[in-house]
Amino acid sequence: MDTFGLLAEGLLAALQLQNLIYALIGVTLGTAVGVLPGIGPALTVALLLPVTYRLDPAGSLIMFAGIYYGGMYGGSTTSILLNTPGESASIVTALEGNKMARKGRGGPALATAAIGSFIAGLIATLALAFVAPWVVKFALAFGPAEYFALMVLAFITVSAAFGDSALRGLTALFIGLGLGIIGIDLQTGQARLSFGIPDLLDGIEVTTLAVALFAIGETLKIAADRALAKEEVLAVKGSIWMTKDDWKRSWIPWLRGSAIGFPIGAMPAGGADVASFLSYSAERTFAKRPEEFGHGAIEGVAGPEAANNASAAGTLVPLLTLGLPTTATAAIMLAGFQQFGLQPGPLLFTNNASLVWALIASLLVANFMLIVLNLPLIGLWVKLLTIPRPWLYGGILVFATLGTLGANGAMSGRLGPISFSFELLLLLAFGILGYLLRRFGYPIAPVVVGLILGPMAEQQLRRALAISQGDPMILVHSPIAITLYVVAAAAVLLPLYLRLRGRGDVLGQLASDED
Repeated sequence: MDTFGLLAEGLLAALQLQNLIYALIGVTLGTAVGVLPGIGPALTVALLLPVTYRLDPAGSLIMFAGIYYGGMYGGSTTSILLNTPGESASIVTALEGNKMARKGRGGPALATAAIGSFIAGLIATLALAFVAPWVVKFALAFGPAEYFALMVLAFITVSAAFGDSALRGLTALFIGLGLGIIGIDLQTGQARLSFGIPDLLDGIEVTTLAVALFAIGETLKIAADRALAKEEVLAVKGSIWMTKDDWKRSWIPWLRGSAIGFPIGAMPAGGADVASFLSYSAERTFAKRPEEFGHGAIEGVAGPEAANNASAAGTLVPLLTLGLPTTATAAIMLAGFQQFGLQPGPLLFTNNASLVWALIASLLVANFMLIVLNLPLIGLWVKLLTIPRPWLYGGILVFATLGTLGANGAMSGRLGPISFSFELLLLLAFGILGYLLRRFGYPIAPVVVGLILGPMAEQQLRRALAISQGDPMILVHSPIAITLYVVAAAAVLLPLYLRLRGRGDVLGQLASDED
């Protein structure tokens, strides 16, 4: 069946009443949590991951799609009205959007962000539907050696892309790989690093780790930071609707941002932050009124916000077709698949085609729901910004604890007369780990990626070596594997070279100034 037919089947599944309700709940929860200050899409999805645990796979993933898009939408409201980007990709939106809000044009800024996100999401989701089957055909040629090379590429790109230091990224990755070893070895049946604790025989739950690192760790960091400035919430004055001139200035940046965002999001080392910065740079270059940039240019909100959301759909290309998470949010979405025993990759399109196409179609549905939900309810989302910080993060702690208990929190231990949940102890321990990582500038996402992909990489490595009877040269025997290793090496060496070159240019400039 062709792509149109598969997408139509997916739409029929996504438009069933039950799935529409799941999508509506997802977009509402995603927007409500994503709009809160300091909370980005990754934390939103991690916090709401346990909510989907009891649903069937199709309903869960459809709700997940709504949460994902809702969290992306919510971040723009915080950036524009509070100047507090929930993630690096929203920094650019805050540059011009907050300036517009301070001039009393917060309504049009929010409107161009919402409509731009809708258009970009629509274009990028359709592109995902057409690009993904081609990537799957390519990926079906992969054997164990190629899959291991792909995992190495994922490890390297995620470690190099997150944070300021590739070394810190790799350190965080190895923490995740170490956690991934815990549990029963699937090939030999031997227990590894379980320390005689029965609860560790099944390994570390990805849900528990993700919620702890993102939600608990962030809460502890906020609580420990007394120097947080009091934030001013800007009121949305006047009409939220865009003028004719606003529409005229926004529609080309929306399309340009979509064209920039989707391909960059689909790259292994891409990401929404890269796309939004490139879009902002492009808008400044092509602007008819460049003097307005830095003072509230609407193009500086329209383009980057479209690029941000197009990139969000783009990241689903490597995730669904190759099982390759390229962002923190994608890593948590991978955990969402795995909680139902589903492994994203080329076989997912073969073995669970109806589920995948219902998910892709539900992204379209969620996109329509969000534009209907966001514009009329801007006043409600603005009120959520005024929640005091202690209440907000106290609520996050309660929500994270209840979510973990609901997902896998049976009382499994006893200390004298007291019963306790071992999973909650892990939640607290990983939350403290998340705080320490943030405190010393280590990225969080590589830890989650290491836990998820580490066991898979080990399995593919052992399978490749078993096929070759222990000959390690099988790992570099195919052009595909060699290409993936070269790309992985470039992902580490190229940023290092550019950084050293930039430092050399600065030193040269200083030397010439002294002369």
